[in-house]
Amino acid sequence: MKGTVYKSTGSWYTVKTQKGDFIECRIKGKFRIKGIKSTNPIAVGDKVSYELEETGDTTYGVIHKIEDRKNYIIRKSVNLSKQTHIIAANIDRVFLMITLNNPKTYTTFIDRFLATSEAYDIETVLIFNKIDTYNEEELAEIKYLAALYRKIGYTCLGVSAKKGTKVEQVKELMLGNTSMFSGNSGVGKTTLINAIEPSLQLKTAEISEQHYQGQHTTTFAEMFDLSFDARIIDTPGIKGFGLVDMAKEEIGDYFPEFFELKQACKFNNCMHIDEPQCAVKEALENDEIAWSRYKSYLQMVSGEEDTYRFDEFE
Repeated sequence: MKGTVYKSTGSWYTVKTQKGDFIECRIKGKFRIKGIKSTNPIAVGDKVSYELEETGDTTYGVIHKIEDRKNYIIRKSVNLSKQTHIIAANIDRVFLMITLNNPKTYTTFIDRFLATSEAYDIETVLIFNKIDTYNEEELAEIKYLAALYRKIGYTCLGVSAKKGTKVEQVKELMLGNTSMFSGNSGVGKTTLINAIEPSLQLKTAEISEQHYQGQHTTTFAEMFDLSFDARIIDTPGIKGFGLVDMAKEEIGDYFPEFFELKQACKFNNCMHIDEPQCAVKEALENDEIAWSRYKSYLQMVSGEEDTYRFDEFE
């Protein structure tokens, strides 16, 4: 029997069957020793094959196969640096939610996320949330950031989940797709999901005024079928975003504006750092490429972790 994983709690998986029912499943132990270094060998969105087993009056499924994934979003596990964590699989589009403050989303975090989604060929839309809370100067900064990423080719939306601003445009982008919503804790993911589909009534929490950071309201990733033709994956808030399986020589290819100029560099293997006649550095000096993007690139190439984490404020 086949189905799709809708929720993962670490040891149990809620699977939607081909008939549209839901069944709780476990996995065979061998999944954990197949060379999969992920903390979660099965992720929300995975297509799986399972068999039914009975214990007393209880019937549950045992997953014995994961179908090939179309794509997935992955990052380093927070506490286990040698392991990785698959956030979700088989995604059509990711919505990365960003707030200027309360909490602050750093451009290094945005760029790491975008590079990962480029590496796994997942379209990402940037949602600048809480625009109803910003003053004129802050709105100007949001517009600057949106213009920066639009120039690269990313779709950007200014949204107020609480006021309902641009929520219909988000829904239009979700039609017919499985969408994942992600971002730092406290950026308003759950509030926006509730605005998109009020019947879900997902639990939200206020921002901690002491540290200007979000409280974790989503503990596990979970997928929901919506009342219009769409599915949504809600994910736990992310603090840092560690890169996985990305050779430093290929990182520049996941920055679209760098990749576009690559052929104009003198050397085919140009790293855009110390090499002469580098088209990327020339574009940088001419303000055709954002310095914030170049700074993120250098940090990623050097192997630095995502240093802008909320615990800096604790």
